[in-house]
Amino acid sequence: MTEHFVRTSTALMSPPLVPEIRLHLAGEVVPLWRKTEVELEREGVPPPYWAFAWAGGLALARYILDRPMRLGSVLDFGSGSGLVAIAAAKAGASKVLAADIDRFAAAAIALNAEANGVEVEITTDDLIGRDGGWDTILVGDMCYERPLAERLVAWLEVRARAGAAIYLGDPGRSYFPQSGIEKLATYSVPTSRELEDREIRETSVYRYTG
Repeated sequence: MTEHFVRTSTALMSPPLVPEIRLHLAGEVVPLWRKTEVELEREGVPPPYWAFAWAGGLALARYILDRPMRLGSVLDFGSGSGLVAIAAAKAGASKVLAADIDRFAAAAIALNAEANGVEVEITTDDLIGRDGGWDTILVGDMCYERPLAERLVAWLEVRARAGAAIYLGDPGRSYFPQSGIEKLATYSVPTSRELEDREIRETSVYRYTG
C-alpha cells in the first residue's frame, strides 16, 4: 500500500544540486499531507518530509559525491527520501543503513534506491541511543525541532567520542549546535517557497567533533 501511495503521489526527477540522483518527489506539501491523512484514515499525521529534497540533505549529498572519503559502514539518520543514503552508496560506502521512523519514508527510500541502482538497508526504528558500530553517521536537516535536536546532538556526542565520523548538512535551523562543529563547505541551494521562506538557502556541511 505504501509503495503504491509513493508511486502515485510523486514524480521521478532529479533534485537541485545533485543531477546524478533521481528521486520520487512531490510538488506541493499541503495537498500531499492531506492525501496522507486520507490514506491513513486519521488526522495529525507527520508532514511528508520524505517527498521533498531538503537543503541540508542536498548539500550533504553534494559534498559526499564530490569528495572521495573512506565512509565504511554508514548510517543516514532521518533519511527522508533516502537522498543522502543513496549518495553514500554511490560514493563507495561498504554498507548503508537509512533510518526514518515514517513508513512512507521507508517505502520511498526503497523505490529511490532501486531507481538509482544502489543497495540501501532500511529501518523504521528510532536509533537514537543505539550503537550500530557505524563508521560514518550522516545527518541532513534534522535540527528543526528542539526536543529532537537535543536528543540527537547528545547521542552524536557519544558516537563521536566512540570514533564515528559524523557529518551534518544544515541551512541554519534554529536548534543546530553552535559548538563542537567544524564547517567544511557551503552551498547555495535552490529551494522553493513551498518548503522555505526563500528560493535560495545558504547551506553548510559540518563535521561534528563533539
